[in-house]
Amino acid sequence: MFTGDHFDFKRKSPEEILREMEILKHGKLKLYIGSAPGVGKTYRMLLEAHELKQEGIDVVVGLIETHNRPDTMNLFTDLETVPLKDIQYKGKSFKELNVEEIIARNPDVVIIDELAHTNVPGSPNEKRYSDVQDILANGIHVISAVNIQHLESLHDIVQQITGVHVRERIPDSILNFAQEVILVDVTPEILQKRLKDGKIYSSNKIEQALQYFFTKSNLLALRELSLREVANDVDEKAEKENEKNGFETTPAGTCEKILVCIQNDQNAEKLIRRGWRIASRLKAQLYIFHGSRKEIREMTQKEMKKIEGWEQLSIEFNAKFILKNLTNKKVAKAITEVTKEYHITQIILGQSAKSQLEELTKGSIVNDIMRLTSGIDIHIVAEQS
Repeated sequence: MFTGDHFDFKRKSPEEILREMEILKHGKLKLYIGSAPGVGKTYRMLLEAHELKQEGIDVVVGLIETHNRPDTMNLFTDLETVPLKDIQYKGKSFKELNVEEIIARNPDVVIIDELAHTNVPGSPNEKRYSDVQDILANGIHVISAVNIQHLESLHDIVQQITGVHVRERIPDSILNFAQEVILVDVTPEILQKRLKDGKIYSSNKIEQALQYFFTKSNLLALRELSLREVANDVDEKAEKENEKNGFETTPAGTCEKILVCIQNDQNAEKLIRRGWRIASRLKAQLYIFHGSRKEIREMTQKEMKKIEGWEQLSIEFNAKFILKNLTNKKVAKAITEVTKEYHITQIILGQSAKSQLEELTKGSIVNDIMRLTSGIDIHIVAEQS
């Protein structure tokens, strides 16, 4: 029997042993998370890079966004940098992370900023977090940074708080995969002062930022969101560590199975994200169901693309995507069949678009489901939530 950092081979199946041995070959990911731009994530990463260098660790900079901030630029100069890769797109040259060169250089640690960045078309990967995954797979440790608003499951909440639609997002699985998550936290007052002093954006963007994204109420809400998210991540990692060390854990909702039912409307992705957050809190399995009146061969390209998007989001949240044809079948009946097949304990539905009169004359899906099932909790998510 092995102890400490080694595996207990008597407790694990051969498949589990092989999986954990494969994980050991990977580099480790450390993430600096902030509530907003300008909190000091890049500065902290570079400070750590200098500390690692002084300890004799082979550390390089893969990509840093200094945003022309003097303090950040001063820390950047004395570190070895891997040249960025030139990519041509529409007659213009763009600079992107040089994944191949970093892997060839094979340092102990590489610093990579702006984890949620979308690469220029023509890059090996669409997203920078995929670049990081490739580097980690080659046994190189990565230190990176991201703001809380880029987390996929928080997209709707952040949009509700700030009114801003964040286009660049990372899967929550990246946060869960990181071995270490560090919150870089400053008060809204300090952040607003940094903005006014020109330490975050150029002078022509300061006033607009203060009026919209950088309002005190927004910054307070985002700060609270960051604190809560990192605290939850710490709790989850502590539970996993206890399980690995053989300690008994009884997480709530172990037997819970949650089914999110989505329709062809703009709230589908919002419901999926809400379902994942509920499932994550309860440590429950998540299922996404969509019932279509058309066979796949009858769908338009636009309809197929929408369904593929839902399926991809389900994969990101480690959920099972279920697509069923509703020909000659009521929606409630199809949902009921899925709940029985997968032993669902909770159902999440969007708010009905029907008027009260329509529900009285044509019936309510919620009432039909309640009549056809028993012992299942039903959650109705309002459109504005």
